[in-house]
Amino acid sequence: MQWGVRLRQRRTQRWIYQLAVLCCTVALAPMSWLWLSAGDRVGTVESAPVAPVAVVFGAGLDQGKPTPYLEHRLVAALDLYRERKVQAILVTGDNGRVEYSEPDAMFRYLTEHGVPEGRVVRDYAGFTTWDSCARAKRVFGVDRAVLVSQDFHVRRALALCEAAGIRSYAVGVPELHDATWLYGGLREIPGAGKAAINAWLRPDPVFLGPEEDSIPKALAEAARR
Repeated sequence: MQWGVRLRQRRTQRWIYQLAVLCCTVALAPMSWLWLSAGDRVGTVESAPVAPVAVVFGAGLDQGKPTPYLEHRLVAALDLYRERKVQAILVTGDNGRVEYSEPDAMFRYLTEHGVPEGRVVRDYAGFTTWDSCARAKRVFGVDRAVLVSQDFHVRRALALCEAAGIRSYAVGVPELHDATWLYGGLREIPGAGKAAINAWLRPDPVFLGPEEDSIPKALAEAARR
């Protein structure tokens, strides 16, 4: 009798273990896809190829100013521009409230640090990474770009922009491995699953809107100089 109870307990433990392995595999498979699909297209400002546009993704504001993480992304974009790796910068983020506008804060930061206003284009409806990528292609006409984000997020941005039809290279901004970095990395696990679904289904962004000519105008201005 005791032997039968132990056998059932072992079978239950084995079933729980197998279920846990399966759940982990399903959860981590999208992350593996992101890393494998990125290949050698993630690097630094120095290794980035020349491209028409840099795309900088929003990362929050603190009292109307860029958070440290967002500022680090903007510094990388400034370096790309100063080293003539890109001719225009598309800043994309959340503008869901009147008092909160990531694109405007990013625009102010870049122009205050020397980028001409005509070279910085604002996307006010980059509510998610997919929205930013889809709108960069469909609204602003971006075909080739250098993407700028933290190293834990940039592979997802790369995969989604490629799915949207943008040939991309990604600059992964390094950060200290503190609590914020750990939280951001953990968010990428469910984010990778969502990215896989978006790359497969390619839904419309939350707000699509009409096509804009601001990026072509910025590039035309750069060509005249």
